[in-house]
Amino acid sequence: MEKRVIYLIVWLISPYLAVAQNWQGKFEQLGTTLPTPNSYRTASGAPGEAYWQQKADYKIDATLDEDKQTLTGSEIITYTNNSPDQLNYLWIQLDQNIRAKDSQTPQVSATSFQSNIMTAKAFKQHVLMDFDYDGGFKLTSVKDSAGRDMRFIINHTMMRLDLVEPLKPGQAISFSIDWWYNMYDRMLFPDARGGYEYFPEDGNYDFTLAQWYPRMAVYDDVEGWQNKQFLGEGEFALTFGDFMVNITVPSDHIVAATGWLQNPEEVLTPIQYERFKEAQNSEEIIFIVNEKEARKNEKTKAEDTKTWKFKAENVRDFAFTSSRKYIWDAVSVPLKSNRPLAMSFYPKEANPLWEEYSTGAVANTLRYYSQKTIDYPYPVAISVHSAEQGMEYPMICFNYGRPDEKGRYSELSKQDLVSVVVHEVGHNFFPMIINSDERQWTWMDEGLNTLLEHYTIAKYYPGFDHSWGTPQGVTEYMKGDKSFMRPTMTNPEQLLQSGYNAYGKPSAALVILRETIMGEELFDKAFKEYAERWAFKQPTPADFFRTMEDASAVDLDWFWRGWFYSVDNVDVELSDVRWFKMNTQFRGIENTIQGTQIKSGISDAEGGSNSGFSVEPEPLTITDTDSWFYGEFRNRMNDDEVRKSYADKNFYELTFKNIGGLVTPLIIEWTYKDGTKEVDRIPAEIWRLNETEVKKVFMKDREVVHISIDPNEETADTDVSNNFFPKHEINTRWEKFRESQK
Repeated sequence: MEKRVIYLIVWLISPYLAVAQNWQGKFEQLGTTLPTPNSYRTASGAPGEAYWQQKADYKIDATLDEDKQTLTGSEIITYTNNSPDQLNYLWIQLDQNIRAKDSQTPQVSATSFQSNIMTAKAFKQHVLMDFDYDGGFKLTSVKDSAGRDMRFIINHTMMRLDLVEPLKPGQAISFSIDWWYNMYDRMLFPDARGGYEYFPEDGNYDFTLAQWYPRMAVYDDVEGWQNKQFLGEGEFALTFGDFMVNITVPSDHIVAATGWLQNPEEVLTPIQYERFKEAQNSEEIIFIVNEKEARKNEKTKAEDTKTWKFKAENVRDFAFTSSRKYIWDAVSVPLKSNRPLAMSFYPKEANPLWEEYSTGAVANTLRYYSQKTIDYPYPVAISVHSAEQGMEYPMICFNYGRPDEKGRYSELSKQDLVSVVVHEVGHNFFPMIINSDERQWTWMDEGLNTLLEHYTIAKYYPGFDHSWGTPQGVTEYMKGDKSFMRPTMTNPEQLLQSGYNAYGKPSAALVILRETIMGEELFDKAFKEYAERWAFKQPTPADFFRTMEDASAVDLDWFWRGWFYSVDNVDVELSDVRWFKMNTQFRGIENTIQGTQIKSGISDAEGGSNSGFSVEPEPLTITDTDSWFYGEFRNRMNDDEVRKSYADKNFYELTFKNIGGLVTPLIIEWTYKDGTKEVDRIPAEIWRLNETEVKKVFMKDREVVHISIDPNEETADTDVSNNFFPKHEINTRWEKFRESQK
């Protein structure tokens, strides 16, 4: 009797004997990995009752000199200390200094001779990082509100401003800074975020101005002063405030900027002004400046200037563009609580591609993002044509993409333009409104934005390829060499493959969270809760993680740990399948749980495979013995009745192995003998007691002829060749491509 009890205990716990050797705590709570909740940021992920943030207001006068390609500015900053701390000095960001002669960026950038044969341009710029450019801010004055010089120290892209009297909690201080700098040809600089493009055919410029004024650094309850230098990859941490900006340019230029134009009747022609007013209530695109007019404008150059005045409230930054080459179109976008203008500014070289797709993509982005987060709160959303990469700012973004010289463009060019416009306009929500710290966490804006970009394109452009940011789009990366990867929770300056790490992978993870783990309705409610809680505030990763759990009642620590804190990948192998039928002819205790192991279709050691399930299942015997396990039910359940009730059932014992290390839900598709199919979905918690191998028994009414796990490739499984039973060959991506071409 005692022996049988011991054997039964061993049999019951045998699937978990490997736990002690292989356990890595994948289901442990993040605990102290996340910051301790406090009165500023609660354990629920919401802002606390004592949450605070600083405010920085700007009054700026800027003048663009087209002939010299310089920008001159004068600003008054009013900084309000809403913190509970006394501040003895202030820190200001001088991001243009990344291109100063003493910039740290060339010094810390790894360069090499990737080839001993290269162009002179590649050698000069990418190896020597020599750009023949005198960049950086040239400060001419830093004064307090009384006009007295203030003491300051410049530390590369940061400037410390010493205060005569400490700035106490609740107090505000005003001071002024005057400066100028040489603008640069963005075509000559890799990863340029601003600058100009010169068009030699007509001798004109397209100016896109970004990081163009000294900006207050962030002081918050998490980091104190944000003190990371701007080296190029880590973007921007900024403080909300109000802007009044006057921009003086040649009088024949068209200007677009963050904020609402305050003097349209002064800077626009009468017909442009009428069209501008018409567009504000039109759901059809209105051309405020059409192509014919733009072509005429670029043929002459004005000698005088005009000043365009803009006002923007509750924004974290300000950018603008200026050119006489611009076509300008606009359309009104009705939302639940607002009616912003979607607008595009572009030269003739961008047509017909831009007039067909840019403003429509802006409008579609506002519609979808507003539905999933908050209504777009600003009066305008602008897409501006520029060379090279896309870049985002409040209410305005700079986007690449143009046809060839004859106006022809490919399907790929069209999809690229729509994608970049959706993505950059989408940044209005992340991080321009939900104001995460880009200098610390790139994925918090890029990953979340890529997620909504994917769904926007899937909804409004169903014929496009929208695999980017999905599980299917990230598997090739995730099965790559781990030494070339970093966890998503890595500072941007240390990332090796930022496109996947900060954009594609976190978006794919959240697609899985939405479509496979939580379900669309629950995810959308939690995601919207995060957006509403942190709109116009400064969230951290912990605030996002905690809110998503708090608003869904789903414990996701295992998910964050695997997808955001590790470089593990999903690779689940269906390693063994056993088929059982009930033994209705009971022959005694000696036959309990026994019978000859019958090959069940799994590939043999030589790599071959047999045709399918075995002809005969293994016998499963229910005993009449009075064991410790069964005795308590003996008086309530007749053994013979149990055997008979399951006589026609099929029992399948599946063994799953976690090869990739990332725990994941199991999605099992069963194909029955009659050709019908059924799907079982098993939560990821099945791995909680054994993170490397689990067995599970399923009861089915019909005989099974085929089993597939993750049949629709929704978990980012990097090796689907081991997902089938019986084993069979699958086409490689190349073979699938060749087949599609046929």
